[in-house]
Amino acid sequence: MKTLLLTEYSHLSIAEMPVPEVGAEEVLVRVEACGICGSDVHGYDGSSGRRIPPIVMGHEAAGTVAAVGEAVHGYAAGERVTFDSTVYCGACAYCARGQINLCDNRQVIGVSCGDYRRHGAFAEYVVVPERILYKLPESISFAEAAMLEAVSVGLHGVRVSEPKGGETALVIGAGMIGLLTLQAARAAGCARVMIADVDETRLNLARQVGGDEILHCSGAELVAEVLRRTGGKGVDLAYEAVGRNETVAAAIDATRKGGTVSLIGNIAPEVTLPLQKVVTRQIRLQGSCASSGEYPQAIELIADVKIQVKPLITAVAALEEGPRWFERLHAREPNLMKVILAPTAH
Repeated sequence: MKTLLLTEYSHLSIAEMPVPEVGAEEVLVRVEACGICGSDVHGYDGSSGRRIPPIVMGHEAAGTVAAVGEAVHGYAAGERVTFDSTVYCGACAYCARGQINLCDNRQVIGVSCGDYRRHGAFAEYVVVPERILYKLPESISFAEAAMLEAVSVGLHGVRVSEPKGGETALVIGAGMIGLLTLQAARAAGCARVMIADVDETRLNLARQVGGDEILHCSGAELVAEVLRRTGGKGVDLAYEAVGRNETVAAAIDATRKGGTVSLIGNIAPEVTLPLQKVVTRQIRLQGSCASSGEYPQAIELIADVKIQVKPLITAVAALEEGPRWFERLHAREPNLMKVILAPTAH
């Protein structure tokens, strides 16, 4: 089969590899669409340490069932499917509690690190366990389905903040996850959702997906504007979708006493915590890791157009064009959001 192989850091090539063998509880998926994640771009240049070559990357994917293992009874050849990026064991204490994102034996498709190597979906075929598969309705295109993993991350980031409905919220960062978190917060019943960024192009996308309180500012200016709009109180819920010192600090400063800051972004490995502000104002800091069972909800919300993903798709390209798109994304070319590769396109 044809693959997009990271042969060495910053070098991708189209390579032939054997079609993976299917285990008893596994399903072979013919990949129709696979999105390039920011984590893939960070893996491409070696900065993350989680894409050690040689590796076929790609974990945001959808396709059709090509073959099933002998113990698989829920799927049949030809069915349209998508799958979680997290391969959880289903047996550890965290899995038993439904916290599959915290699985003690967690692996991620398309990741190669010190502990494991698991080839991903920048290929004509990928094999995955049946337990991480989901059936895909005809109303969702394969390209849209390649966005489900990112949507589930946004949904999880909102879910762990435990909204009750009617809240005022702030999303900091209008990148892919921020734009989806904006929509997830609205879907969860937040009455007002502000979104802030310093990139006007991204803020225009926020408007396209229903954002109506757009803040083109950051730092102290952002905090002042949020306080002005909330009568000096601050927001009930803040979603930090960047992961830098200054954005985490702004999220805390813009949150009311007793409010919650969900930390979704994680660009910087460490940030400085304004401890006294968090303690004396009793602000809850809530980490959010990947997703944990939100795929069915994500599928439903996209199908009902309650979460829009089409405006966020920059391009759908053949697998052979993958090296060029990775170069453009790595160079931070303006106006690129989600690029989706179609391995079976000719």
